[in-house]
Amino acid sequence: MVKIFVTARIGRKNNSRPFKEFYEEWIETLNKNLLPLLRRSMLVSSANNLSANLQTIHHHFNSYYQALDHTASHDVAQLLHPNWRNTLEYPFLFLGDFHPYLFINLLRSFVNNDENHPTKNLMSKIEQIECGLRLMVPSLVARSRKSQSGFVDRVAVDWVRCDGRQEVSKNVGEAVMVQMEELIGVFLDANRLRRSVLAEIMGATDVYLAALYLEALSEFYVGFRDAEFLREFEQCKIPLSHDS
Repeated sequence: MVKIFVTARIGRKNNSRPFKEFYEEWIETLNKNLLPLLRRSMLVSSANNLSANLQTIHHHFNSYYQALDHTASHDVAQLLHPNWRNTLEYPFLFLGDFHPYLFINLLRSFVNNDENHPTKNLMSKIEQIECGLRLMVPSLVARSRKSQSGFVDRVAVDWVRCDGRQEVSKNVGEAVMVQMEELIGVFLDANRLRRSVLAEIMGATDVYLAALYLEALSEFYVGFRDAEFLREFEQCKIPLSHDS
């Protein structure tokens, strides 16, 4: 299996460091530098200062998505088997990162609060984003399943037809290459969808609602890396039934 995996990566030059290192630095910058700046700017009356800090955090998220794109293009296995994720994050993942539905659901949690008085234009934009997600997410899932199914079918046929271990390794390696190319496209499109949803949300909200939203989104990403929270979660035993 190791030989097959190596064969599948021939032709892909990968000089980048492990994504885990980038992600840890990215989270630390968000938590220690950018998030405190945003919170301080939310306490003062300068809309220009607040807007500048919003753009900085938005750019920080875009740099993260660009790094995900690079990783998917050069070493998609890091996203297929993300050992840099923890047990808290796994249930929320969708093709390389957090599910795009989380982005719009988080905004919903703000606008459903009567104190924020959402406009009709904002509600209409939210519904448009949700409509797009209902179309795109199933399509991405179907493409991913089709790729995996095609890979399994081809490997099964080649395994029976091939004569000798070397021929099996060659043909299966070629099948892995094809599947990797297809999966790279799926991961890039999923990431493009997340980036697009965030951009649409930023464009649809005013500066103060956008600040509340980005603060909550940042806390969402940062919160999953909290060591104490993770330890408590992993020590928690969930019963399989009410009787257990």
